[in-house]
Amino acid sequence: MKVLLTGATGVVGRAIRRATPSHVELTAPPHSELDIVDETSVSRWMRDHQPEVVINAAAYLAADKAEQEPERAHAVNATGPMHLARAARECGCRMIQLSTAYVFDGNRRIPYRPDDLPDPLSVYGRTKWAGEKICLDILAERCVVLRSSWIYAPDAPSILATLLRRMQTQDEIEAAIDQIGSPTAASEIASVVWWLAERSSIHGVQHWSDAGEASWYDFALATAEHAREYALLERAVKVKPTLLGDRQNAAHRPRFSVLDSTQLASHGLHQTPWRERLRQVIAELARD
Repeated sequence: MKVLLTGATGVVGRAIRRATPSHVELTAPPHSELDIVDETSVSRWMRDHQPEVVINAAAYLAADKAEQEPERAHAVNATGPMHLARAARECGCRMIQLSTAYVFDGNRRIPYRPDDLPDPLSVYGRTKWAGEKICLDILAERCVVLRSSWIYAPDAPSILATLLRRMQTQDEIEAAIDQIGSPTAASEIASVVWWLAERSSIHGVQHWSDAGEASWYDFALATAEHAREYALLERAVKVKPTLLGDRQNAAHRPRFSVLDSTQLASHGLHQTPWRERLRQVIAELARD
């Protein structure tokens, strides 16, 4: 199976590359070779290489910066996917478009289902939703939009790497107690992406995350505990709870971004509890 991966240097992109099955011929061109915002570049590359599946992990992720650069965010998160989807349609291949729980406003307390109507609060959320709609409109049943939430990895840039760095240099850190999501390991998303790549019968919007829910405060506490357990921290670090409203962020963030993954789970996929998965990731980091 020939697969094109865009955004291969990002947190999820790196995880997808590491998890590539042995029978897959993966190509992950650098931005200098394939710029998804450049329609000519995309058309030429797809015509020359003829992949069977396109995995788009490229994204403008800086939510606060996107408020000052809405046109750039839209170009990467919506126009770029449109170019990929059009080229995929021309060469008859499938597409997996990665997206986010930030397409929702967070004004509820039950997990969001794939068919719930998005209502994003930020430029980042709005541009990601625009990209979803464009890809589904162009490719219909040959497109999967995979949303997830709070993705982390041991390597930077990632919330886990940032937390560990702060904990190694500070005696006290702060974390929001009123923002709730499902922390999800990038390696888990990578596994699901490759599972989807093999199943042409699955299409449309899908949700996947590690099981359970937590605040960023809960996640920071668990990170500190497991980092001490595996000797990544030499001393205890105090985690101080704060409120989301106390922070001066340019972009509004959903207070609740837990996703309902039962639709994919019904196909036999297993959700690992987020804390168990976090412990595994930290243990692997300590071994390295």
